[in-house]
Amino acid sequence: MPPSNSPPNRKRLAALQRKVTACERCPRLIEHCREVAAKKRRAYLDWDYWGRPVPSFGDPAARLLIVGLAPGAHGANRTGRMFTGDSSGDFLYRALYENGFASQPESVSIDDGLTLNDVYITAPVRCAPPQNRPSPEEFYNCRWFLEKELVYLTHLTVVVVLGRLALDSYLRVLKQRGAIDRISAYPFAHNRLISFTEGLPPVLCSYHPSRQNTQTGRLTKAMLRGIFRRARALL
Repeated sequence: MPPSNSPPNRKRLAALQRKVTACERCPRLIEHCREVAAKKRRAYLDWDYWGRPVPSFGDPAARLLIVGLAPGAHGANRTGRMFTGDSSGDFLYRALYENGFASQPESVSIDDGLTLNDVYITAPVRCAPPQNRPSPEEFYNCRWFLEKELVYLTHLTVVVVLGRLALDSYLRVLKQRGAIDRISAYPFAHNRLISFTEGLPPVLCSYHPSRQNTQTGRLTKAMLRGIFRRARALL
């Protein structure tokens, strides 16, 4: 097991997530989150939607970081927890459970008892975007949160990125730090392992478990399970 994270970093991560939920840097996204929360989907009329930026979720002492894309309008934007309440989360959490990273295979609400072991889940954009397409400016506005998380998560050993946009977002943070020269030097491909210079954790690439990918068979349950089996082996 990894060593326990220091109490100051746990507190810093918690304080950072409070800043996430209070953020209003992107008016278009804030308006969309609130509009979806007000109109709701017929299946969730009895839900009190979260309707604001969604904080990261997981173990502050994690060695594995998962980088997604953005909350789903009727998933995390409804429940208030990353990858919770939609088909993407169904795929992701079952794969995590089957590899010993999650306490249960389903994530349906913020109070369902799910805990993560040795894993922290984040995203480069914390608000649900219209048509699931954040603008470049919205990616930029939200990058500060990911930058801080990478400072506070002091035990990271492996990073799993879910999709090319997740990889690009992570690489932009490294480039801003001066850790890499060119983002284009690290192309995306499913199950590709990207290694860097000493001191940076390797990145394992996976297709995002979006409905578009899972319903077409581009990403299967076995493929995603294999990604986290490989991540477990790397740890």
